[in-house]
Amino acid sequence: MFQRERVGETTNLVSPRELVDDEMLTDPYRALGVLRENYPCYRDWKNNRFWLTRYDDVTSVFVDDANFETRPKRSRIVGSSADRGRDLWSHVAVLDAHATRIDDALDIAIERCLADLTPACDLATEFAARLPLELWGAVLDLDAEQLTRFAALTWRLQRGLGWDPVAQVDATAAWEEMVDLVTPLFERRRHEPGDDLISAIARLDLGERPPTPTDVVATVVEADHETLHGGLANLWCLLLTHREQLDRVRADPRLMKFAWLEALRHSPPVQSAERYARREVERFGRLLPDGALVHLSAAAANRDPRAFSDPDDFVVGRRDLCQREPRGQYRADGLPSGIAFGMGKPSIHPAVPKERPRSIYAITRDVAVAASTRLLERWPVLDLADGAEPTMRSLRLGEMYTCWRLPVRLR
Repeated sequence: MFQRERVGETTNLVSPRELVDDEMLTDPYRALGVLRENYPCYRDWKNNRFWLTRYDDVTSVFVDDANFETRPKRSRIVGSSADRGRDLWSHVAVLDAHATRIDDALDIAIERCLADLTPACDLATEFAARLPLELWGAVLDLDAEQLTRFAALTWRLQRGLGWDPVAQVDATAAWEEMVDLVTPLFERRRHEPGDDLISAIARLDLGERPPTPTDVVATVVEADHETLHGGLANLWCLLLTHREQLDRVRADPRLMKFAWLEALRHSPPVQSAERYARREVERFGRLLPDGALVHLSAAAANRDPRAFSDPDDFVVGRRDLCQREPRGQYRADGLPSGIAFGMGKPSIHPAVPKERPRSIYAITRDVAVAASTRLLERWPVLDLADGAEPTMRSLRLGEMYTCWRLPVRLR
């Protein structure tokens, strides 16, 4: 059995209802701070989960595959009796196609986004949201019409990953529509392969079960669709609302990488991850039952004063933040890094690996830094539009936490 409440312990400083109310959409940090400082392993009876909010606790569970597991995203939207496809990101050929296509298309994709910006525009929608879609179009080798369909279907699929039953039903329909979109492309590229992701999957040797269009959809769904989009919007929201930090980056563009890493720490677009106990586990003074849902809060952990000094401040190049790709429990050089759940666990491979591409952490960082640096080069005088007061929020609980509107003036 696990304890409802230990002797001498109360949980009256926070109510489970507070963890699902509207304030969690706009400013989750107050309630999460109460949990972190008072109930670091909080048994949430109302929402049937355990909350972990301290940095070392969160990172230890996220990388502990012996005792905890992450369930596939698509299990939320595709019934157990249906064909869920296979997530093929573990195949080096798939990783190679993804990385190569992004590297080859990056300059063109950035230029397209920047060329269409006007002196009065919205960086959240016209830059941060558009760039990832341009890159997906290159990765999958989609024409303009196909990319428009892909963007709409991907949005519906991502929204279905939460607990909203209406969104889940719509995502199930979007899954079938995505399979319909991919099938003719898959069949064509199986016979006439290129260097895109679909061709790479079509050429895989998977033994008695050859790859299918559904495998392509499953692989796309399991990918990270939030860190680049949400992270770019949050980065520029933070820079534009912290002018002294923007001035530092403008004076020394090499700081853009550090600004990106600090933005992921300060305001991670993927605020949490769900892990499930593989067996009964005793951790953090609790007995977690087999199958227990453990809610890992990156938002709380990234502002843990045990890991970072003045954690609520946005400081480009802070000395207590790891400034390179993390390893192990999100640490390197003895320093913690910002937790970015969307990109999965930190890579176990060298930063410049042999016979495989660099990690998704490195790819996403390189894209964000290159795009942001080029934006600042093109438009060195960049300000918020008159009267603009940008904020970050999630549209629904569990969805991406980002700045959805960022009106600016470019000169």
